[in-house]
Amino acid sequence: MNYPNGIKKETLNHYTNYGNRGMNLESDLNTTNEYYRTIDKAYIYKKPTPIKIVNVDYQSRKTAAIKEAYFVEPSTTDYNGIYQGKYIDFEAKETKSKTAFSLDNIHPHQILHLRNIWKHKGIAFLIIRFSNLDFTFLLMAEDFFNFIDNIKRKSIPLSYFKENGYIIKNKLQPRVDYLEIIDTIMEVSYE
Repeated sequence: MNYPNGIKKETLNHYTNYGNRGMNLESDLNTTNEYYRTIDKAYIYKKPTPIKIVNVDYQSRKTAAIKEAYFVEPSTTDYNGIYQGKYIDFEAKETKSKTAFSLDNIHPHQILHLRNIWKHKGIAFLIIRFSNLDFTFLLMAEDFFNFIDNIKRKSIPLSYFKENGYIIKNKLQPRVDYLEIIDTIMEVSYE
């Protein structure tokens, strides 16, 4: 394509990049949490993955690059923080499936972590986005445990999310207003 002043646009090689799968939800949640902090509503952060750096190419401070690193321990869940005096902890996942969310996406140590948060009266839940359907659900830990403890399936069907979860409506600010749902649940649960 030719542009004004004779400038030509380079043709880009198109390829599928699988490196950022699930990053749309993560990006939306990070933006949402930044918004919550900005308006002083909640302090919720993405947890960093614990790694041990073994080898760094350190030619200068600006160009330092990690060359080798290892995971120290399995990460727990994606997000944690404080909201209305309560500890909040949740895992966020995206799926392209139009019918179910595979339980292979949640590791046993993450389930144990959520059980412990829930047992100690923290606010624990999952946020699951069905990206091809443009649905994002919040599923409270109790409802998640009810499913995995009582129903012997390898995936949670979309119908279970519709019956037991809460749809998070897409907004401009905040993008994924999950605290709107938590507010409703807390009013019911803590009256």
